Amino acid sequence: MSEVCLSQIELAARWKISHRTLERWRWAQEGPRYLKIGGRVVYRVSDVEAFERQVQSCPDELPAEG
Repeated sequence: MSEVCLSQIELAARWKISHRTLERWRWAQEGPRYLKIGGRVVYRVSDVEAFERQVQSCPDELPAEG
């Protein structure tokens, strides 16, 4: 069974960001994991979702004031 992948354009649309942001993140070794196949960059949906969970802000984890 093959896994669903997103192109750079599709991921940029999903997150409502510029595809250039994804290019910059790859250059800076930030952002979600990606595969480069024959010069084409693709993102596995499982890696995208893992990244989304990793950067998700959780108000319950904020330190208590006082």
